[in-house]
Amino acid sequence: MSDDIQLPRNLLLVDDEPNIVSALKRTLRRDNYSILTACSGAEGLALLAAHDIGVIISDQRMPQMTGVDFLRKVKALYPKTVRIVLSGYTELDSVTSAINEGAIYKFLTKPWDDEQLRGHIQEAFLRYEMEQENRRLTEQIRLTNEELYRLNRSLEQQVTEKTREIVKGVTILQVSQEILEHLPVAIIGIDEQQMIAVSNRRADELFRRHPGESLPGLPVIECLPEALLQVVQNKLLRGSPESCNGAPQLIDGGLMHVWVSVMGVSSRSRGTIVVLSPVQAY
Repeated sequence: MSDDIQLPRNLLLVDDEPNIVSALKRTLRRDNYSILTACSGAEGLALLAAHDIGVIISDQRMPQMTGVDFLRKVKALYPKTVRIVLSGYTELDSVTSAINEGAIYKFLTKPWDDEQLRGHIQEAFLRYEMEQENRRLTEQIRLTNEELYRLNRSLEQQVTEKTREIVKGVTILQVSQEILEHLPVAIIGIDEQQMIAVSNRRADELFRRHPGESLPGLPVIECLPEALLQVVQNKLLRGSPESCNGAPQLIDGGLMHVWVSVMGVSSRSRGTIVVLSPVQAY
């Protein structure tokens, strides 16, 4: 049993002979039990209804209700209690069936040996407390499993939603990329390390160094003409209006409309977008 849980050790003695009850209480007073007493089965049932009792010791020969009949009722009403009959050898046959059917945990005989009786009762309480602790742990495991199930369901829903978002994002990205590829202008995205991060087909055709080459991953200084780099630098360093309003610029021997925009205004993206359109195309 866990250290922070200490169940009360409530013991019920049921016997119609007061001297037997007194003798039992004297024998057990060293064991710090909370002892309740009843002189009949009916009185014992009333005490069980009012108290949390772990172990019951009942005499067999009692008026109106025998100990076996009393303990059978106790088993039906309070099956977790540990039930003991204390009676004479001559009554063994009358309790055998009750023992076999589980109504009685132990049969102790009169007269009893004090130390043996104390040992049997200690064992009965240990059994009761172990069962109580097992039930507590079982309930705790059940609640933990329910919480794990709830968390797993929540996690599954989050994964499903996140996967849906990712698929949607990928779809949007693919559509956006296709749109870029079909625009009648050259588009270049430059990251903070001055590397080309994005380019469309028209940009690749304008500035690639080798047939079939794609610009993303290349340093801008290696593939963009000096005049274009100067326009971009003007925008980044001085914010010159002529560098961002689409005004014609002489780039690599050709006249082009150039737009330069710094990213980060409406998103967390960092970098620069350059859009070019040959003047001849208009």
